[in-house]
Amino acid sequence: MSVIHRLPDLLVNQIAAGEVVERPASVLKEVLENAVDAGSRAIEVQLEQGGVRRIRVADDGCGIEREDLALALERHATSKIASLDDLERVGTMGFRGEALAAIAAVARTSITSRATGAAHAWRIDGDDRSLAPAALNHGTVVDVADLYYNTPARRKFLKSEGTEFAHCDEMFRRVALARPDIALQLAHNGRVSHRLPVATPLARVAALMGDDFVAHAREVEAESGVLRLTGLASLPAYSRASRDAQYFFVNGRFVRDKLLTHAVRQAYADILHGARHPAYVLFLTLDPAGVDVNVHPAKIEVRFRDSRAVHQFVFHALTRALAESGAALAGREAVAEPATPTAATPAPAAATPRAPYPSAPPVQGQLAMESASRAYYDFVGGVRPAAGGSAPGAGAIPAPAQALAPRPLPSTEHAPPLGYALAQLHGIYVLAQNEHGLVLVDMHAAHERILYEKLKTVIDGRPSVQRLLIPAVFGVSARDMAAAEEHEEVLSRMGFEIAPAGPQELAVRSVPALLANAPVAELVRKLLEELREFPATEVITARRNELLATMACHGAVRANRQLTVPEMNALLREMEATERADQCNHGRPTWTQLSMQELDRFFMRGQ
Repeated sequence: MSVIHRLPDLLVNQIAAGEVVERPASVLKEVLENAVDAGSRAIEVQLEQGGVRRIRVADDGCGIEREDLALALERHATSKIASLDDLERVGTMGFRGEALAAIAAVARTSITSRATGAAHAWRIDGDDRSLAPAALNHGTVVDVADLYYNTPARRKFLKSEGTEFAHCDEMFRRVALARPDIALQLAHNGRVSHRLPVATPLARVAALMGDDFVAHAREVEAESGVLRLTGLASLPAYSRASRDAQYFFVNGRFVRDKLLTHAVRQAYADILHGARHPAYVLFLTLDPAGVDVNVHPAKIEVRFRDSRAVHQFVFHALTRALAESGAALAGREAVAEPATPTAATPAPAAATPRAPYPSAPPVQGQLAMESASRAYYDFVGGVRPAAGGSAPGAGAIPAPAQALAPRPLPSTEHAPPLGYALAQLHGIYVLAQNEHGLVLVDMHAAHERILYEKLKTVIDGRPSVQRLLIPAVFGVSARDMAAAEEHEEVLSRMGFEIAPAGPQELAVRSVPALLANAPVAELVRKLLEELREFPATEVITARRNELLATMACHGAVRANRQLTVPEMNALLREMEATERADQCNHGRPTWTQLSMQELDRFFMRGQ
């Protein structure tokens, strides 16, 4: 019969170490957090052999009194909480009081500290708990050597020196991102890897994530009640193959929380497809009583009191930040007052750009009225009137491109962010000039995003339908015929009127007005494929956006289609008025800017 007995303190500490001290990076995390909690303004980290041989952390914080040094190495001894109420409102990084005891149980540990106002420093050895006077100007130095020297079996599970240092470097980055107000330095085997002075949050992010990330990121700033979200979130063009550039902090603590990760993923779902992952550095602050940080041994997971509210707040804050077009951001300060439209540049009533930018500069002759009207209808996917007042079918062919001399830009306060079109390059790209320099637009990608956003606004109701003068008839498989018959009501709700035209033929008599110029056979086949693979209710709800993205892709203007200058300008104005116009439905960028400074530098002007 077994007898219940108390475990020796050494064994208890080693059991705790199994949860807290997973590898050298775990030790570094705990010691760094203690240095931050001590109010340090500068922290220096020295590692040897990936942290296995040695981890030394020196700070200039408040220090530890001589009488408290021995307690610092005892389990559940801490200065950070004293009651259950303190535990429920933890505002410090550490609070359990077991990390140093666990570390001392599996490594040769010493602490040297000089408390503020003390005559000199004291040093305590983790093995025999002996105290001795020491030399130290201020703060605390924690020295951890020979990790797992007394548990060789656990040491065998450690990886190579390079791998362990990489984990330590990542831990250092997390603390450095969270506290730009602290100067930090990291050295490995005598070589300095990071030297970070006190900086602004943006400068600290740039120092650790790179200027490229900052240049391709949106600033996030939102507040609602006690919730506040700040930071940077990358555009889809900066997406990565792994999650190695994702940093989320809750009240300054780095976390990997499923709720927050899901909120971020949902915010990117509409603009980032495939196996790519976004990069971000986000800081969520809230009342400490609203989050429980005592749910994981490493304190890397949290639990929110009102998880749904937090999820929705993060989701909507990120969605708003990512939705705004870069063109709109660039032009936000540029418009002082509405421009007066000219008779040569009529603006159709259906076009409602967010800012009162003028239409393209006036063009000469009969092309002015005809091309401007055709440009708008072609690019919003509507049906433009043909000669005699009848509407053309889906295969209407635009007029050939006309060579027009580019007009000078208007005054800066009235200049649209994407400027005015100059030409079309190889039937793929639109070249335009704005006040900053040259703008290059991928016309298919840009039009795809415009159509997609418009489809989303009409799909919830009854979309406008365009009847085709000549029904589109094409051959299909028996499975497609069955799908068309089974899902006739669903197709009708989406604006498609489809009926059998033969044993293996379908006739499409109407399509959504936004897709009037799309290749009908290709679009319907793809739609029927989706309906065969997934239940109709799932296609309309859970997979709605994926389906609309497919429809927009097939309906967007294709490469090698020659556009007139007014048509290209119509596309630019629509981009400025469309959310998320910086990237297509697949996450690719739709436009880029080459400034005059970049062009001058390339051609070495002034050198």
